[in-house]
Amino acid sequence: MKFINKKVILFDLDGTLINSAPDLAVAVNHMLKSLNRDTFSQEVIHNWVGNGALTLVKRALSGSTEIDESLDDEVIKQATDIFMNFYSKNLCNTTVAYDNVRTTLETLKIRGYKLAIVTNKPFAFVAPILNGLSLDGLFELILGGDSLPTKKPDPEPLLFVSKKLNTPVEHCVMVGDSKNDILAANSCGMDSIGVTYGYNYGEDMQVHNPTFVVSDFGEILELL
Repeated sequence: MKFINKKVILFDLDGTLINSAPDLAVAVNHMLKSLNRDTFSQEVIHNWVGNGALTLVKRALSGSTEIDESLDDEVIKQATDIFMNFYSKNLCNTTVAYDNVRTTLETLKIRGYKLAIVTNKPFAFVAPILNGLSLDGLFELILGGDSLPTKKPDPEPLLFVSKKLNTPVEHCVMVGDSKNDILAANSCGMDSIGVTYGYNYGEDMQVHNPTFVVSDFGEILELL
């Protein structure tokens, strides 16, 4: 099976186009050290990525995917400021694009698809990372987690892209690595592709009913 009549492809960023976990882990541990708290391995922090910077900070302070609701607001603010300041200066030290990402995006562009990014990552971080990885210039539109009042799994960012690019939802596809991407797509009736290699908290991607699942980014070309 293949998609038909698709015109716009929306992509998540972290865990879908890029592996940013190493740089995020360094920034998280820098924040924790600054607050005299225990640090964690990259593997542990990997499981906290995907819901935006604030949630990542709260999970780190909690030492768990489950956020401690008793965390002090002032501590959260201080920790977030430390994290954001450090990470903004260390966005692309070890972050890399996943295999076949650039060539696949370029091929989709050549085929006439409009490409967009819908990420929960703060908007200010996205362009510098794309520039650093030579992925700039490929996207018609970029939405960060703070670009709109809501973020994934809310469908609003996907609907915004559909409207902004003047393309009905049924002619769009959302590509992502986590349930946030697939749930957002399902909520607005958009087809989706789940990738198995990203940050899905150890869950089987199939559980959330994406239209298709791929294990290599390059396989997307076979579906379009």
